[in-house]
Amino acid sequence: MHAWLHFHMADSPLRSTDVIALLNDAGVIAEPLNLDRPSGVGLVFFAEVTVSLCNFVQTCSRNGLDRLLAIATTGSALANGHGWRLLQAGAADVLVWKPSSTRAPFNPAQMVAARLERWQAVDAVLASPLVRNSLIGDSRAWITVLRQVVEVARFTDSAVLITGDTGTGKELVARLIHTLDARRNQHDLVITDCTTIVPELSGSELFGHERGAFTGAVAMRDGAFSLAHGGTLFLDEVGELPLGLQAQLLRVIQEHTYKRVGSNVWRETDFRLVCATNRDLLQEAAQGHFRSDLYYRLANWTFKLPPLCERSEDIIPLARHFMSELHPNHEPPELDQSVQEYLLTRTYAGNVRDLRSLAYRIMYRHVGAGPITIGDIPTDERPSNAGEPADWQTPALEQAVHCAFAGGAGLKEIRHAAEEAAIRIALTEEAGNLPRAARRLGVTDRALQMRRAEQRQRVLDAMRGPTRLFDVVSESVKE
Repeated sequence: MHAWLHFHMADSPLRSTDVIALLNDAGVIAEPLNLDRPSGVGLVFFAEVTVSLCNFVQTCSRNGLDRLLAIATTGSALANGHGWRLLQAGAADVLVWKPSSTRAPFNPAQMVAARLERWQAVDAVLASPLVRNSLIGDSRAWITVLRQVVEVARFTDSAVLITGDTGTGKELVARLIHTLDARRNQHDLVITDCTTIVPELSGSELFGHERGAFTGAVAMRDGAFSLAHGGTLFLDEVGELPLGLQAQLLRVIQEHTYKRVGSNVWRETDFRLVCATNRDLLQEAAQGHFRSDLYYRLANWTFKLPPLCERSEDIIPLARHFMSELHPNHEPPELDQSVQEYLLTRTYAGNVRDLRSLAYRIMYRHVGAGPITIGDIPTDERPSNAGEPADWQTPALEQAVHCAFAGGAGLKEIRHAAEEAAIRIALTEEAGNLPRAARRLGVTDRALQMRRAEQRQRVLDAMRGPTRLFDVVSESVKE
């Protein structure tokens, strides 16, 4: 395992050579941070939490997209909740390196290695075709929730509740959880849509029935509890279950047993339960529409999938992905600037599902080998305020500024953060092409190069300002 290493302190009770040696023994190869490519897993040692440290963490972790482990040299550094500040800045975890506990089972280097190993396993799944070809997106909001989903799916067998608006991908996430389940006897994924369960036959849908149990029961039938045995039961829109059936479901979850309708024989069942809903089940429980005891059985882990408006960086990659689905053996056509602007500013009431429908319709109209132009957009989809500037100054922008003020940021810090975010997004959307990114930003290539150099210099100042230890660490690693 590789990681970059940085000491962010004026002096330290730790010797850098000792730290590097312990990390190497634990299987972690530490290297100095390369400012031209501040990516990958990072280890930052610190003696106190400062504004400079938080800014450094935020920049080098790319607001949490890259894994960064913040390591305090003393326990007092995390007093008064300072560790939470580092998590908010983008650190993946915060721990204390205690020099006196360098022997097993509390070897701090092994603690670091264990976290890096887990993160490496999770991120390997995220980078695999299993995820990249179906759950498209690299935005922070999307990657953050996917990392949690992968970790829970792979390393636990707990029940999971997936929440989110219609069209955010709840069923795709449920399928991913089933696929990643590490149980050796894993069987099928059984999907039950709770909105289609007929009240009179609801017991049969879940429990199954014996022949002759009721009028029309001409043969024995297995229900969802039986079919999901050894596998995963996915209850879609679980908030639609009637209260009576909720009580029966709770018993099955607790006892792992059930009886078919018309039978007196108790049968065992063991499945992973994954539920999804677009409702606020806690609010439903407060209003008496959903059992609170069932809610806490379903929600061992809860994942809220972000709506498309909170992951706008993923709109263009998603659109291209959906367009390529119609012609899987060919690269999707380019999108001209006006089409990209339209896709980024359109409202998607149906979220990703809405975008997929639009992408398909555009592709059906497109002909020829050239790029997709605004004429390919269906007439009923065209904006009524064409020619007017897009209203990007939404309440979300004001909310972000409020959060910045609450965190103690001033106008200069907010301006720098907005500028860095704009540059990062433009480079991402243009696949790292500097001239195209510069055109998107409305600046020259030279101006963009200079601004990126200024960003690197700010990080360098934050690194070198408190100490010269980084130079010592760098030289130690090189030796």
